[in-house]
Amino acid sequence: MIEVQGLTKRYGEVPAVDDLTFTVRAGEITGFLGPNGAGKSSTMRMILGLDAPTSGTATVNGRPMRAHPAPLRALGALLDAGAVLPSRSAYHHLLALAASNGLPRGRVDAVLEEVGLAAVARRAAGSYSLGMKQRLGIAAALLGDPPVLVLDEPLNGLDPEGIVWMRGLMRRMAGEGRAVLMSSHLMSEIELTVDHLVVIGRGRLIADTSMADFIAEHSAREVVVRSPHSESFGRRLADAGAAVRADGANRLTVAGLGAPEIGALAALNGVELHELALRQTSLEDAFMALTQDSVEYSADKEAA
Repeated sequence: MIEVQGLTKRYGEVPAVDDLTFTVRAGEITGFLGPNGAGKSSTMRMILGLDAPTSGTATVNGRPMRAHPAPLRALGALLDAGAVLPSRSAYHHLLALAASNGLPRGRVDAVLEEVGLAAVARRAAGSYSLGMKQRLGIAAALLGDPPVLVLDEPLNGLDPEGIVWMRGLMRRMAGEGRAVLMSSHLMSEIELTVDHLVVIGRGRLIADTSMADFIAEHSAREVVVRSPHSESFGRRLADAGAAVRADGANRLTVAGLGAPEIGALAALNGVELHELALRQTSLEDAFMALTQDSVEYSADKEAA
């Protein structure tokens, strides 16, 4: 697992990360969210031992990354898929990484096959598309068959097939008991993929909870009701204590009563229903509402 305890990073008087504590557990995909400038990259670099914290600790399976003799066996990371010599082939890029960590040559062939690059492994990495470079970065993260993965924007540059593949790969990694930390701005993919959420803003922890609990806590549940008798049924719903608003022809949005209660009231009064559906705030809406005070740069909506 990854354990972050009281982690702080200051640049002069400016705190990039401020007393941050959270755990990335084995067998789970943890989504790491925050607006630009929230401190995500600084946190991941300290987990990887690339930056030293001002105070606090970040450990991987009980030890700082710098204390692991073969880092790629302890943790696989994707921070910058473009960090490869453009003239070097994908095969020789991975071979150099394997040699530096005492990994067998066979692992290079295995991960190239895993990410779908085996047929182009001898081509110069500089000729790769963005999606191919992303797959090469993922191959490097998998090279040591590590129990922990840290992936920053792993879906960047991938086509729809690649996104589905990457989603399945992360699920399989977690299913094998690995701890996966994934940072992304693609909220729809985070919502589909992760089990747990860690949200930070201005370097501080805002939320550390399961995906389901996060959405439930930060969303207003409403029920959409469509009926040819919407006007009269709306009055009955209001009499039952619901907050009701018209939402188009023959359509109501109802808060304060759940779908089962609304359906039972319709049946009791002989009201014909054409739609009865729960409308719940998406992860994106919940995230935007929670972090609105932590956004460093915001576009002028009035000027848009």
